[in-house]
Parts: sequence; structure tokens; C-alpha cells
Amino acid sequence: MIFSTLILAAGAGTRMKSSKSKVAHELLKKPLVRWVVDAANAAGSAKVITVVGHEREQVIPLVEDTEIVVQEERLGTGHAVKIARDILTRDASDEASSLVVLCGDTPLITAETISSLVSSQQQNKAAICVLTHLLDDPTNYGRILRNAAGDVIGIVEEKDATDEQRAIKECNSGAYCFDLATLLESLDELSCDNVQGEYYLTDVVAICADKGLAVKAHIVDAEETQGINSRVQLAAATKSMQRRINEAHMMAGVTMLDPDLVWIGPDVQIENDVELLPLTMLYGTTQVAGGSVIGPNSRLQDSRVGKDCTIEESIVLSSTLEDEVSCGPRAYLRPGTVMKKGSKAGTHVEIKNSTIGEGSKVPHLSYFGDATLGTNVNIGAGSITCNYNGKTKSKTIIGDRSFVGSDTMLVAPVELGSDVTTGAGSVITKNVADGALAVERGDQTVIEGWTYRQEERQK
Repeated sequence: MIFSTLILAAGAGTRMKSSKSKVAHELLKKPLVRWVVDAANAAGSAKVITVVGHEREQVIPLVEDTEIVVQEERLGTGHAVKIARDILTRDASDEASSLVVLCGDTPLITAETISSLVSSQQQNKAAICVLTHLLDDPTNYGRILRNAAGDVIGIVEEKDATDEQRAIKECNSGAYCFDLATLLESLDELSCDNVQGEYYLTDVVAICADKGLAVKAHIVDAEETQGINSRVQLAAATKSMQRRINEAHMMAGVTMLDPDLVWIGPDVQIENDVELLPLTMLYGTTQVAGGSVIGPNSRLQDSRVGKDCTIEESIVLSSTLEDEVSCGPRAYLRPGTVMKKGSKAGTHVEIKNSTIGEGSKVPHLSYFGDATLGTNVNIGAGSITCNYNGKTKSKTIIGDRSFVGSDTMLVAPVELGSDVTTGAGSVITKNVADGALAVERGDQTVIEGWTYRQEERQK
């Protein structure tokens, strides 16, 4: 089953009321058009071609792994296919005899549906197989026209339909599988003589039916073919995909206290016996190993979490947590953070581009940036690395088993050896040798009775 795919992603999407291209809007942190491209690839498409137009500078980076065609003047879906003619003609001379056409705003379509659409077209040797769905309220959709024998003979757009045709419940999804050679022959027969003044790809159905060529319909659930034309529809599609993804993870052994309050991206990998508490969001390429508990109120992006970790009320971005790591509540792990086995980032702790060694703890109210901590280091509350001088960032290194007293300022570049202790409130600007105590304080001055004398003066 060899086929190519053409994705239509040139439209303005005015109902989104946005400066962003419609297909660049995200569903579970993944652009709409990317869902469609990935589904086509997963179905085995030999090639994916994307037609871009409106706000194309936003769309092209999202589909740069596809062949890109620019539709400068947007004159309808048929016109979009016409401008891709050169690439499609080349494909027609190759092995791909079928072309799937998909809309870039239909993120719920699955690889399985694309495969079954191609199979239906090829097995029936049809000129076209149209992906259709049934709706109780078909407003704004093109209607499927059939003859008395039930064969598809055309598709009529809502604005061009008669009252009788508007009553039809079977609707066009905007997805098709064409015999590529037949499609290319039909493009020159398209006309823009309609209310919109556009070239409708749907007219190819009537052109082929009038020639006696086979036109089939493949009916699927309407949810899967839902296009995104407004923020309301985007929210509805997000809920549908959330339910689909969460159910798959739960069936694979992941516990969710309330799946309606857990959001998981499509590329996230979760082992069994992970527990996800409410208001947890896992996005990008995040991986979570078995036995870990994430949440509540936590967000992870492009991060790896080992076995038996706990992440509570925290944000973790592009970081790695090895086994048995504790994070939070209210910790912030920024990109480049590595938490070694059994380490801890506690309450109101921020860590960036740093390695926290095995068994080491940054328990509370601290910031560590561009630092490397050895094993079993203990950081007192309120301690920070002063890693930025306004121009460059420098490293802080702390050796094994060192104890950093509360409210210590480590002014980078600086290195503390193993078994070092710093006194609370110290500002450390010089390297400290193994086993040493570093204390930096001004002399404490005490003026006896000062408060009482001030009160007397104010009487």
C-alpha cells in the first residue's frame, strides 16, 4: 500500500481571532498541523507535501520535514492541489499511485483511519474514496450526494446547496484518497463558477462520477474528522484527545485520580505503576519510569524521570531526574538540571543547568545555577550561587559531603572541596580546600539598652 499525502495548511482561520496561523495553534503543546503530519507518517505515507499560505513563516518551521508548496493566492482547495501539480506529477511517475489529501486543522485523525481510507480506495480501484461522517446538525459542512443505488455522485458545499441537500446528514470531512493519475487529469476541468468564486476539490467527485468512475465513501466517527475553526472547537478537540491519550495510559497501568485533570502530550512515555495526581501536565518528550508519583499541580516538559521519584507542585523543564529523587513542593527545575539518585530539590528551590549529586539535598529557599554538587552535599536554607556578573556566567563546584550553611552566597567562579563547611550568612568568594571551615562575617556589634533609649526620646 504505497501512497503520498498532501496537507492543506494555507487558510487564514479568521474565526480563531488570532495573529497566529490557525494550524500553528497547539493542542496538548503540539501544533495542529504537526498532529496531521505525524498521523500521515505513522500510516506509512511515502511522502508528505504541505501547502502553506497565510502566515506561512509560522507554519513552515513546523513542517520543514515535508515538501512545502506556497499558495500565494488562496482560491480554494482545488487551487491548492493545482499549485502542487509539479510534485504530484513527479509522484505519479513513481510508485505512489494514490494521494491522500488532509486538512491541516484536523488533529484527531488517526494513522489507522488514513490507512483504512487508502485501503478502501485501492481495493475498490476507485477514482476517489471520500472520508465522511454523519452529523445530526450538518451546518457548514459539504453534503455527500448519492444516487438511488447509493453510489457517491458529488459533494455540494453548504452555500451552494438546495434546501433538500442541506437536510442530508452525511458530510464531507475534507479528507480524500485519490487515484493520483485520475486526479491530475481532472484538475483542468475544475471551475470557479460558484458562490465563493473558488476552485473546489470536491468538484472532482462529480467529474469522476459523470465519467462513470467509481467513487466510494468511507464513514468514520465525526469526532475524528473534527476541524478546528474557533477557540471553542480547539478546546473541544483538546478534551477529546486528552480522553483518548489518558485512557490508553490507564489501560497500560498508569493511575490517575481524576483523568479530566491530567494532560499528557502524544510523545510522552509513561511506565506502568506511575501515579498522576490532579493538575498534572506532561508534555514534549517527557519520560516517567515506574513507581513515580507526579503532582498535584505539576508541569513537566521534555524531561526524564527515573523510578520511584516524587514531584509535588513543581515545574520541571528539559531536566533529568534519576531514581528516587524528591522534588518540591513548589520547586522549579530549569533546563540542564540533572538530579542524581536520591537527591532532593525542596520547597521554593530553583535549579538551572546544574548537577545535584547522589544523595545531595537542596531542601528549601535556594537558587543554584551553573553548579555541580558532589555526593551527600547539604545546602542550608536561603543559599544561592551568584553565577552571573552581568556579562558572563560562571561555575560553582562543591565537593562530596560538604555542608553549606544557611544564607551562604557562593560567588562564582568558586570551588569548595570535599567535607567543607561554610558558616551561615557567609559570602564565599575564594576556593575552599578539603575539610576546611569557611566563615565570612563582619564583627557583631551590640549596643545595650538602645531600644529603650529610643523610646524615651520619642516621649
